[in-house]
Amino acid sequence: MNMNMKSSFYILCLFAVGLFSCELDNYDAPTASFAGQFIDAQTGALVEQDLINGTVIQLAEHGYDPVGLQYLVVKNDGTFENKLLFENTYTVQPVRGNFYPVDAQDLEIGSGTTMDFMVTPYLRIVNPQISYLNGKVTATFSIEQTGASNVRKIGFFAHPNSVVGQPVQSFSVENDINRDVSPDEVFTLEMDVAANSTIFGKADDFFFRIGAIANAAESKYNYVPAERITL
Repeated sequence: MNMNMKSSFYILCLFAVGLFSCELDNYDAPTASFAGQFIDAQTGALVEQDLINGTVIQLAEHGYDPVGLQYLVVKNDGTFENKLLFENTYTVQPVRGNFYPVDAQDLEIGSGTTMDFMVTPYLRIVNPQISYLNGKVTATFSIEQTGASNVRKIGFFAHPNSVVGQPVQSFSVENDINRDVSPDEVFTLEMDVAANSTIFGKADDFFFRIGAIANAAESKYNYVPAERITL
């Protein structure tokens, strides 16, 4: 093949690759969305989560072999939303949760699809109270067990951001329990803000959150909403 023939052949190849690439890039943009909440089936309250290493929703889109799994992260308030899905049938299952397992189910996801998961949390934090007095922040609360799993640990977490929890905290107090508890039992956890001014002095406001974790396989902390306190 002479030089001119080689050049023509190379240009033709580039042109063909360009056409092929354009075809791959010209798929329609995703038009489906999926949103909802995790709700305590008994109380109707949102089931609070950890934003990092907390509950995710596993999505398996039908029509592919092998199936590539997608994961939708649940917000710390127990809500979720994804606006970048393609319209299709998906097998949907929450995993890595702080509630008793939920079965997978098939769902047609299109524009504006919503679904709430009615779940039973491993534990419920009841009668939570947080107070700030004399340089100390004190949490008092009780715990309701919802099944066979008892309480492994209780925790009190602080951070300048409202997504505070066990994985996201500037300061924490955790106590091992490892036993059954009564709903009438009152727990107290305390943070000495004055003695830890190098930590708490970094922001005027901190968010404080009470949690407890059950003795269940792969369980995560159950929480109540974070409370904002000006120190």
